[in-house]
Amino acid sequence: MEKILVVDDERSMRELLELVLKRQGYSVHTAENGSRALDLVRQNLYDLIISDVKMPDIDGIELLERVREISPDTLVIMITAFATVETARRAFKLGAEDFVIKDSGFDVEELKVTVGKAIEKKKLRQENVLLKRELRQRNSLDNIIGRSPQMQAVYQMIETVAATTSTVLITGESGTGKELVARAVHNMSNRAAAPFVSINCGAFTETLLESELFGYMKGSFTGAVSNRKGLFESAEGGTIFLDEIGETTPAMQVKLLRVLQERCIRRVGGVEEIQIDCRVVAATNRDLAQMVEDGSFRNDLYYRISVIPIEMPPLRGRRTDIPDLVKHFLEKYSSSAGRPTLEIIDDTIRYLESYDWPGNVRELENTIERAVALEQTGVIRPERLPERILKFKPRAITDLDLPEEGIDLEAYLAQMEKDYIIRALQRTGGNQTRAAEILNMSVRSLRHLLDKHKIRQTASLLRESTVAGDTGHK
Repeated sequence: MEKILVVDDERSMRELLELVLKRQGYSVHTAENGSRALDLVRQNLYDLIISDVKMPDIDGIELLERVREISPDTLVIMITAFATVETARRAFKLGAEDFVIKDSGFDVEELKVTVGKAIEKKKLRQENVLLKRELRQRNSLDNIIGRSPQMQAVYQMIETVAATTSTVLITGESGTGKELVARAVHNMSNRAAAPFVSINCGAFTETLLESELFGYMKGSFTGAVSNRKGLFESAEGGTIFLDEIGETTPAMQVKLLRVLQERCIRRVGGVEEIQIDCRVVAATNRDLAQMVEDGSFRNDLYYRISVIPIEMPPLRGRRTDIPDLVKHFLEKYSSSAGRPTLEIIDDTIRYLESYDWPGNVRELENTIERAVALEQTGVIRPERLPERILKFKPRAITDLDLPEEGIDLEAYLAQMEKDYIIRALQRTGGNQTRAAEILNMSVRSLRHLLDKHKIRQTASLLRESTVAGDTGHK
């Protein structure tokens, strides 16, 4: 049920409008003056306010102006018996939805139509906002690729924390997509219509970072030729993303702690305390808990920013997502190059799945971008990959860790089996007899596994490459 506030110093008019509007199915509150109306607006969220213009304490125009500050989504219809062009112009300039003349011939039916149109307009606006938010939500998660159990856990956490206002700390190695997660948290929250502001704390000196975050006053330092808002103010109502927060100095950590505690900032060179309303999402690729133990990061700030932690898994810990990521990047860079989407053969995918990706998703993206730029045949084959991937040797089994969330052992062992076969074939230049000897199995068993893992073509390509190389040498 839509909620309406009627403001008029004439009791008879208040009672008339309350009766009419309640019969239309609205919830109606009344106020006899502007001061009482402002008190009610601070306590309630109204869909519409109908206000007289001429009132003894706070007139309707001032009330309209104050309402726009307190509750900008509330529509306001002005009514008056003393209409002037200037009054109407000022009311519309301040955002009044409509202007109704209240005279001896006051038309109640006309008011009902005006109110109905205003309420319908508000509903359409709200539906539009919801549709845009749903689109942003879909797009946000669409930008984070992966169907592995590790990524499903990340998606679930994003959806859970987005509905809160708590500070979020995203951890993970460089290149795992921490900023994408931060944007998804913002876009899926009630703050989605407000700004998302991002800064890399490690890219600035302490002095520059302070002026970027908090802003500055004219003359506060050389080059400060005017007052300037900082990023905390620019993110008002939205989200500020503090990337690489682990790179901040102890002095800056103290200032950030104060912001989180007091929810106010002071510009460089200023004395005024400025209240802020923005959600803080931080990220780091460093072990902040260890830094707290070492004394290089404040423990009170650590507990403030890590209210809700989200850990991004490294790409080597979710290899099953690599084919989906490759497909996404192929479509992205083929499209930007104005070409049909390039194909990639299974053997190339095997190499990509076997590599450890120290640069994570960012490194994979750069690899695919390079392959698309250089490939002229329309099909990406293993030889198009960088040498470091083709010659990569997997870690020894003793180096492997058991993730806390567990693993799909059957799939993991199958992947290891495949990886070792490929490495044996690489070492022998595709010679299956020698590869079988290295793996301590018969050639027949090796060929069975080649078919099982669909990598027989890999052996052929490696063999052809070796033969071609020997011929060239001669």
